[in-house]
Amino acid sequence: MVIRTTYLNKLKKMKDKQIIKVVTGVRRCGKSTLLLQFQEYLRACGVADDQIITINFEDLANESLLDFHALYDFIISKLEPDKMAYVFLDEIQTVPDFQKAANSLFIKDNVDMYITGSNAYMLSGELATLLSGRYIEVKMLPLSFAEYAELTGKDYRSAWVSFFQNGGMPYAALLEDNDVRREYLYGIYNTVLLKDVVARNKIQDVQLLESVIKFLFDNIGNIVSSKKIADTLASSGRKASVATVESYIQALLDACIIYKVGRYDIKGRQYLKSLQKYYIADVGLRRMLLGDRNSDIGHILENIVFLELLRRDYKVSIGKVNDLEVDFIAEKAGEKVYYQVAASVLDESTFAREIHPLKKILDNYPKYIISMDDISANEDGIKQINIINFLLGEE
Repeated sequence: MVIRTTYLNKLKKMKDKQIIKVVTGVRRCGKSTLLLQFQEYLRACGVADDQIITINFEDLANESLLDFHALYDFIISKLEPDKMAYVFLDEIQTVPDFQKAANSLFIKDNVDMYITGSNAYMLSGELATLLSGRYIEVKMLPLSFAEYAELTGKDYRSAWVSFFQNGGMPYAALLEDNDVRREYLYGIYNTVLLKDVVARNKIQDVQLLESVIKFLFDNIGNIVSSKKIADTLASSGRKASVATVESYIQALLDACIIYKVGRYDIKGRQYLKSLQKYYIADVGLRRMLLGDRNSDIGHILENIVFLELLRRDYKVSIGKVNDLEVDFIAEKAGEKVYYQVAASVLDESTFAREIHPLKKILDNYPKYIISMDDISANEDGIKQINIINFLLGEE
């Protein structure tokens, strides 16, 4: 087990604060393990076992608590008036109207509540209205490269090869057999597809949904639109309206399996409303579904860099400079960082193409070119950095 320090520290800072802590993320990214790690921290702080109430709704033993009234009554029965109770509700989205129980528990002075869910849909609609201002979302991702290397015990070079190919799902990282790992990742994909997308959204045409998924997985890092997807499907004999495609994409976004990145006009200083890019929560899931494609190295690197920027709490967008593109603009606390990502820039023409958009940006914020090249360089204040060094925070 690797300690998920970044997320754990966020929970530590919010301990005993009168606010519901909501941990979201794609299935099997480590949410349940994070709760266990935080519970160990509580025990180290002197919290007794009878003050910790934990319920995993994927455990059949807790089936009777899937009714929100029963859930509320059960937790109330465990509370002691003079002690703080730490309540952990894992995969809460399986409980219909769970927000009613959460809201009633929230108003208790002696309840500190932590919930997890594999579908961001639970934070929309009624929950957002009922618990407005009463929760903080912690968006969790699979293992970072640094965590992956620590968990596997491999040197950084070996860990990188494996991480690039297999992604960062925690348990998959420990599976050495390629066939077993593939079956495990397929199980995750199938669970997300059936439980978090098909069942929750009452989707009838599962084959069409899978066609949309494969298109998005195959086009990470490419500018796409719902119309383009619908047209592509129609050309292969799968008719789908733009509205249907859009609803499927939203369902996939809610399931935390893909992320949408908008574009920002750097000179015009405005966000653009069309032609987004999509990235996947774990590149191992993409390889499982599509296989190996050497020509996709640059886009896979983009995906890995994008996820790392999210882990660092950046707001990420695609940059537009006239008719040129900057892969990522990362913003946090009023500061910006610009990134170009390429498999290699050793070729002079490739280097010139990648650095050109960055030179067109006239502000003084940091600018980087990330590649797999083992060299460091600096031209006009634009730094070239190896992907491993970037992922280890050595900019």
